[in-house]
Amino acid sequence: MRMSYDSEANAAYLTIEQKILDGSAIENVVVERPGQGDIVLDFDADGRLLGVEVIGARELLSADVLATADEG
Repeated sequence: MRMSYDSEANAAYLTIEQKILDGSAIENVVVERPGQGDIVLDFDADGRLLGVEVIGARELLSADVLATADEG
């Protein structure tokens, strides 16, 4: 697993699968956190979880967690 963080977009992405090919995430499940941000779960055609996007990362993740992320 790997996490990247885009500070300008305030979004983090936790990559679970080693390689996520373009177009392989065919289902996105959004968990809304009103006033804080959203969490988007990306699934492939077989229903496997590929990654997790955190929109509003500064509000939903601790500074310690964000400090371990790759800048992206």
